Amino acid sequence: MSRDPIIIINDLRVRIGGKEILKGVNLKVPKNCVFTIMGPSGSGKSTLLRSINRILDLYDDVEVSGDVVVDGVSVYDPKTDPIYVRRLVGMVFQIPNPLPHLTIYENVALGPKINRLVRSRRELDELVRWALEKAYLWDEVKDRLHVPAVKLSGGQQQRLCIARALAMRPKVILMDEPTSNLDPVATSKIEELIIELKNYLTVVLVTHNPFQASRVSDYVAFMYDGTILEVGSVDEIFTKPKNKYTEMYVTGRMG
Repeated sequence: MSRDPIIIINDLRVRIGGKEILKGVNLKVPKNCVFTIMGPSGSGKSTLLRSINRILDLYDDVEVSGDVVVDGVSVYDPKTDPIYVRRLVGMVFQIPNPLPHLTIYENVALGPKINRLVRSRRELDELVRWALEKAYLWDEVKDRLHVPAVKLSGGQQQRLCIARALAMRPKVILMDEPTSNLDPVATSKIEELIIELKNYLTVVLVTHNPFQASRVSDYVAFMYDGTILEVGSVDEIFTKPKNKYTEMYVTGRMG
């Protein structure tokens, strides 16, 4: 990987409820790419994703050791504000989670307003439009911005959640199985959006679908039993994997 890394993970270990989930993960994620973490269920993919922006802080009985550095910020340094980390690193979850009592506009505007990222209503309006445009949603909702967000379809709600994350101007967006509950048409739109987003930031995607990984990724890490077994370009991983478990997974012999 020739690009400069925006995320550097060194010997990351995570225990939840006394069970070791991550077992010394080392990883570098380049800037402005789609970096996919794939592997079978239970391999630790979602835990790794949640460790990057300290969402794990919200869980009970979690122990974390090692180091995660994002854009030069040591995430687990006691002096680092986790709220700042979550502004730097946005997150999109498996199930769309728009704020149900807010409108489409308010869902996107809330974060920038609370964090005082804009100085006027005009700036806020421009930021909301920019985020919705980048999420490929503006043309579908521009005439109903004040409709409750829950009126949108599932695929639209997921793109709204992406717009909400983009409005915070993060350097990285984490996506945890963002299309697993969507139909093929909505999935195709999200995948097209993921590829476009690397022009503005870094996308770290978790998927258990190797076909999706092959379609959208620049780089792929294969994860198994709490460890990273192999990292490479999408071509390397899918045409000449070095690890036997990676080969079994991409050829469908491991679920």
